[in-house]
Amino acid sequence: MKRIHWRSILGIAGTTLRRMVGVLTLLIGVLALVPIATDPIPWIAHWFPINLATVSIEQAYVESLLAVIHSDGVILGSAIGASVLAIFLAGLLLVQHPVYAVKSLGRGLKASPMAMLRSPITAYRKIVKVRDWILVKVEYLQGESAKWKTTFNILKAPFTILRAMGFSPQMATTFLLAGSVAGTAVGVAEVMASKSFALGDTGVYTAPSDVPVEWAEEYNTLRIDLGSTPVREITIENVSVGTVFTGSALPSGEQNVVQISGTVIGGGTNTRLEIGHLIFEKSRCKKLELSDIQAHTLIVRGNASDGQSIAPSAGTSRMLAIGGGHHQAEAMVTSGGMYDRIWIHAPNSGVNGRVGTLRLSNLYTKGGTCQLTKLNVGTLEVSLNEVGMGNGFATKEFTIATNVTAANIINEDNVEVTIAEPATQ
Repeated sequence: MKRIHWRSILGIAGTTLRRMVGVLTLLIGVLALVPIATDPIPWIAHWFPINLATVSIEQAYVESLLAVIHSDGVILGSAIGASVLAIFLAGLLLVQHPVYAVKSLGRGLKASPMAMLRSPITAYRKIVKVRDWILVKVEYLQGESAKWKTTFNILKAPFTILRAMGFSPQMATTFLLAGSVAGTAVGVAEVMASKSFALGDTGVYTAPSDVPVEWAEEYNTLRIDLGSTPVREITIENVSVGTVFTGSALPSGEQNVVQISGTVIGGGTNTRLEIGHLIFEKSRCKKLELSDIQAHTLIVRGNASDGQSIAPSAGTSRMLAIGGGHHQAEAMVTSGGMYDRIWIHAPNSGVNGRVGTLRLSNLYTKGGTCQLTKLNVGTLEVSLNEVGMGNGFATKEFTIATNVTAANIINEDNVEVTIAEPATQ
């Protein structure tokens, strides 16, 4: 049998006594709040009057005295203070280690001001950790994206190089397939993509569709048929046309390498092209002919030709802009490519073609005429072109006919110089 030491007995007795005193103190503190919640005067005056041999205290007197004291808040404040103190002492007596509890409370009170001061810094550090985690993920994804982009550029390099050399997509396709260069999935996918105006593919395009409605392997004409839907912009630039590249020839029976015109409709109503702003610039033509054009403003500037005849007439055409709101087609733009002919016209009887801005820039042509005819134009600019076939100034390779009329005409810095057709490349 285990022997019980007398100190243990004393400890148990002391703890029991301390807890009993704590419970009693807690009851006193709680019960002290009961009269405070109502009116304390009847509780106190209940013990009066007191009549002794030498002392006589009447209840009415006590009540009046307590009323004065209570009105000043003395009893209420004292009772609340005593109650809080009793409850606090009861808590110390009832905890397992009162001394330790007092020390912990003191440390908590001491640390509270610093914790409040440091809380913004702590929150900021947590935010910084989250931010750094997100940035690491973003940088990783950016690095992977750059690597994949470089990989695809390497895989499609043969096709891109041929396009940069001026070959049209269909010719580049032929070279790659014949030479077995397109050996990767990406290269083949790009080369065999659907044909489109933006990629410089030949074919017959019904504006504003970017996909040709007619196309054949032997067909090398870029043709746009304009109808009832106005087109915001058509741009063709940096292309070679006609017989300027080896192996090319004009289509049978054709003499124009570039033709921008309305159409004579047999048995129907002739059409014209209505263009807000027509720009023909920086191009090389064997012959450049403008006829049957009604413009508000005609600008002919900086052209050099192997013989020229510039003879427009005064006209009364209004300013012209082409709109269409929501139903207007977006831009048709192509850059680079080789064609035997460029042809933009309005083939439907009684339906004029309508274009906001038509820009033909850096057309390098050989073997035929560049012709602009049957047009209604707001502003027509013909600038910085080279025209000639090297046969002297007696024949006029650059001509603006008298049936070209304009309300405003600017004709400046156009010169005659010896210019021959470019060599076949």
